Amino acid sequence: MIVFGIDFEDFFLAIAQKTHSSLPENTSEGAVRSVLVVDDSRAQRRILSSYLGRWGYVVFEAGSGREALELCRSEVIDLVVSDWMMPEMSGLEFCQEFRRLDREHYGYFILLTSKSDKAEVAQGLDVGADDFVTKPVAGDELLARIRAGERILRMERELTEKNRLVSSTLAELSTLYDALDRDLIEARKLQQSLVRERFRDFSTAQVSLLLRPCGHVGGDLVGFFPINDRQFGIFSIDVSGHGVASALMTARLAAYLTGSDPEQNLAICLGGDGEFMARRPSCVAADLNRLMLEEMDTDFYFTMVLGHFDRLTGEFVMTQCGHPNPVRQKQDGSARYFGESGLPIGLLPDATFNDVQITLAPGDRIFVFSDGVTECPDGGDGMLGDESLLDMCRKSAKETGTTFFDTFLWDLSAFNNDKDFPDDISAVLLEFPDHKRN
Repeated sequence: MIVFGIDFEDFFLAIAQKTHSSLPENTSEGAVRSVLVVDDSRAQRRILSSYLGRWGYVVFEAGSGREALELCRSEVIDLVVSDWMMPEMSGLEFCQEFRRLDREHYGYFILLTSKSDKAEVAQGLDVGADDFVTKPVAGDELLARIRAGERILRMERELTEKNRLVSSTLAELSTLYDALDRDLIEARKLQQSLVRERFRDFSTAQVSLLLRPCGHVGGDLVGFFPINDRQFGIFSIDVSGHGVASALMTARLAAYLTGSDPEQNLAICLGGDGEFMARRPSCVAADLNRLMLEEMDTDFYFTMVLGHFDRLTGEFVMTQCGHPNPVRQKQDGSARYFGESGLPIGLLPDATFNDVQITLAPGDRIFVFSDGVTECPDGGDGMLGDESLLDMCRKSAKETGTTFFDTFLWDLSAFNNDKDFPDDISAVLLEFPDHKRN
């Protein structure tokens, strides 16, 4: 506006620059790089733009709300300084439209106003304004408000970047988890294949197996192996820990206790007559203990029951290495524990192991199990325990083979309130039926 040859817009700008020449320059700290000044007064825009330019910001100007919206769609605007009272589209209406824009980052919005009524200020905050500056604008106050906005934008962008990194990391972890999950599913199949048969009828005796890892794979292993026409062996192993490493250890131990080749199965040897015969289980335990401590570079140890059974005489010989005491159940349903506990394998180099021998009567059976059975929780602070396990055996005295295990797992799940088992569940059921009675 020129009156009497004087350009008052330049005049006001010169006064503003002189009045605020003491304000610091180049104060932009990086969170705000571009500022949009919206005002229908060209003089007011030039004054504000002069401040902002000297403070180090890239400044855009718009004379109306609609012009400002077009700029916001084409340019990256970090902060808006807008007059409240403008024709066609007010500062409040522009603020509402600004908030509806699809933006990568949050934009800070400062309203310039001469309004001081609390209700009007509340209205401005409600539609999306972040701060207010009272007109006439003081440069030092405007700078302080912009710095406050910068702090907020800096935090918002830091959080956005951190969220992006978290999302990216989660996506990578999800991909890795899916691949690991597929591998674990295959590992579970391979581990389950170590127990090729869950039931074997040896004519005068029967063996049934139960193996239920608490995760994809576990540290328990059960099995049996034929020795000769009269004898067969059984084993129940519980490797310390859970997961892949324990499962790999069970796979290695399986190689020592399966098959009929004496060079592969430590529990079998050749007799003087050239036939296979059972080795003393305590000697096998000593060999495994030496292998664990001298040849396997691992911190794992395991508990075990290893034994062999004569299906003609009913003689059962076993060594017990830290494993829970097995249950002997008679034909009348009565049940009790037997065994001597012993030391786990892989802990002490000078550990000694003993053999325990019992003779089953026709109709008797032996139930060997891992500690995941007796330590099964009841859904609270208690667990199954020894006596409750005996009660379960008595309850299912008439059940045999895999049917016994079906009932047993049903009862154990009910005791655990149908929750996931926290530990591997494994067991061997050796039965010596009374064929005369049957």
